[in-house]
Amino acid sequence: MGRTSDARERIVRAAARLFLARSYVSVGVGEVCAAAEVRKGSFYHFFPSKADLAIAVIDLHAAGLHDRLDRGAHADPAEALFAIPDTIGEIQLGFESRFGQVVGCPFGNLATELATCEDAVRAHLSTLFASWTGKLTATCRRAAEAGLLRADTDPDRLAHLLLACAQGTIMLAKVDRSPAAGIPEALRGLINAHLTEEVAA
Repeated sequence: MGRTSDARERIVRAAARLFLARSYVSVGVGEVCAAAEVRKGSFYHFFPSKADLAIAVIDLHAAGLHDRLDRGAHADPAEALFAIPDTIGEIQLGFESRFGQVVGCPFGNLATELATCEDAVRAHLSTLFASWTGKLTATCRRAAEAGLLRADTDPDRLAHLLLACAQGTIMLAKVDRSPAAGIPEALRGLINAHLTEEVAA
């Protein structure tokens, strides 16, 4: 058995890995405990239910996503805008390298599985997606103020489109077993379609 001092972190990281490799539903508490090298008693000390573990996994992935997005957001408006596909691509290429294929977005995967049956998880994901949209919106508004976007482009709508495109492209790449490299390419294409002619040129 591993150290008790980091038992919670090991449980969350083991669950995050197993949920991506398989799914939330197909992974049992016993498997998570075995992978984390903890006893079930330790699991239930930290997590009253498996749904509580799912929320902790969401927070783990969200911390990594927000850290990457925040780093890119402080660049100049053009670099910050294209840091969005770069960041999502970096994450997806990392998953592909680790698991040997595209395994999906951790948030999208859990939303698909749990949004209709675990309301606490659904609400947590809704808050996460709202926060993510807020960060994208701030970046798109900066791009608009800098004159990078076409006059008929609503930066708030573009932010929503980028999130929707990311989720849809990742899901299709997972289903089609297509390379992760296509995910940031699709997002860059969406951004390019909303740039002014001068910037796009």
